[in-house]
Amino acid sequence: MNCVFCKIMNGEIPSYTVYEDSVVKVFLDIHPTSPGHLLIVPKVHTLDIDTIDDHTLMHVMEITKKMKKLLENALNADGISIQQNNGISQEIKHYHVHLKPCYINQPNLTVEETFEKIKEFL
Repeated sequence: MNCVFCKIMNGEIPSYTVYEDSVVKVFLDIHPTSPGHLLIVPKVHTLDIDTIDDHTLMHVMEITKKMKKLLENALNADGISIQQNNGISQEIKHYHVHLKPCYINQPNLTVEETFEKIKEFL
């Protein structure tokens, strides 16, 4: 399979992982819209909201809540946008959720610097 997320799950591509369990992996987007932009990705390949099983979907949402709090605490985010794309708006054809921090005064941090700040709260 030529899915970039599956390659990340299999360790073929490195990631800035902030959380992982048997169902999902959460890592920083390497092309973030803002510092702390996270991706919550199921480990089992599934295309979109129509194909994800209910158990996995509920687990993704539970982890989404936890990661929202992590971003607020670690990066002092003033808000969090939660986004899930389907169809032509879905760049990578593997179900995932974006958590995009919003800031009144956005910090100028690299992905590496952001990862170091988040690690202090893990």
